[in-house]
Amino acid sequence: MVVAENLPISSLRRFKDDVVEVREGFECGFTLGNYSDIKVGDVVETFEMREKPRS
Repeated sequence: MVVAENLPISSLRRFKDDVVEVREGFECGFTLGNYSDIKVGDVVETFEMREKPRS
């Protein structure tokens, strides 16, 4: 079930530091736009859509 789409990552933290990326397998904390109903067990899937020019 999709609860929300198009939510920007408004903050990303690793321990007490603000970061711009976190490597796979490491823990981090984040906030998604104004959505605040994240619970233990929720799955967050992210992707970036890019327009591919025709060749």
